[in-house]
Amino acid sequence: MSKSKDRAIDRAQAAELRKDAPNPVWFKPVMFGFMLLGLAWIVLYYITSATLQLPIPQIGQANIFVGFGLVLVGFLMTPWWK
Repeated sequence: MSKSKDRAIDRAQAAELRKDAPNPVWFKPVMFGFMLLGLAWIVLYYITSATLQLPIPQIGQANIFVGFGLVLVGFLMTPWWK
């Protein structure tokens, strides 16, 4: 067999092994961390919206979009969770 065919077979085998490999240890905590951080961001904004408008007062209601963006990042990670 030629070297190029050997390399192609090696790449295919490596791809199969990566597909079956478990996620890194940090994956699940980061995924749930994004979801919880987004939820906490939104809740904090709603609780303080009458007075302080925390977490970032300068952006006002855009804090809701930031919170939903963080939650969305967490949900976009879920298809790769094994």
